[in-house]
Amino acid sequence: MIDFFEFYFYEDCPYQDESAELLGLEGRGKLRIISRENGTCACASDLAEYYERKNLKALNFLRDGEPFKSGDTIFEAEGDLKLLFKFWRVSQTFLSLMCAIATKTASMVSSGRKANPDLIIATSRKTHPGSRIFELKAVRAGGGDIHRNSLSDSIQISQNHLDVAGKLGKLRSMKKIEIEPRTKEEAFKYARISDIMLLDHLSPEEVQELGPELKKLNPKLELAVGGIKASKIPEYAPLVDIIVISAPYYANPLDFTTKIERI
Repeated sequence: MIDFFEFYFYEDCPYQDESAELLGLEGRGKLRIISRENGTCACASDLAEYYERKNLKALNFLRDGEPFKSGDTIFEAEGDLKLLFKFWRVSQTFLSLMCAIATKTASMVSSGRKANPDLIIATSRKTHPGSRIFELKAVRAGGGDIHRNSLSDSIQISQNHLDVAGKLGKLRSMKKIEIEPRTKEEAFKYARISDIMLLDHLSPEEVQELGPELKKLNPKLELAVGGIKASKIPEYAPLVDIIVISAPYYANPLDFTTKIERI
């Protein structure tokens, strides 16, 4: 299995830390990553596991989904001072990004479930290359779900598939079949063979009109909507079962700072 942390830290320090070498840093130290704003934690435990593999002791860290306030310590470790300085910036950046995703997801879930307690907020495959394993964990830490982990775990017949494959016949699969129709006519045509129908870029008014008619044709059909802005979630939430959205991946990093001291 790829060790992504090895890549992250190698990218930032492929040889030696020139600043630490110049200052002749030696001995043991303690590192604390502290938040300057409220949020939801994600992936601190993954970082802690890596620190432990590098003979650094993870003293304290928040768990996935655990809320924090401004001034709270998200992650704390001690060990070789030179290694702590080497890991400092990437660790802070990593956690500020993953906690931002969890925080944004939690906000969207809260917003949507006020209108529909059973709504699923599911994120897409539009993760940043090399970060998917952690970004998906961050979404779940925020109470969201994953629309598709990869091409290998689910079936989605997109508009591009329909352009190439042409008319669909009878489909059978061990996995749920999700279809993204190009037109309203196709939505009605394929409602009976779909487990999930993704209504992309339709307005709330269009979904409100179309959705009940599709469920008459297939009462077990789950309706999903994609291609919407986060601000529109409350409008769509009462009308669908699933909202597919990529916005959590692009949340602004949370404002974290790091303190290192000699012990």
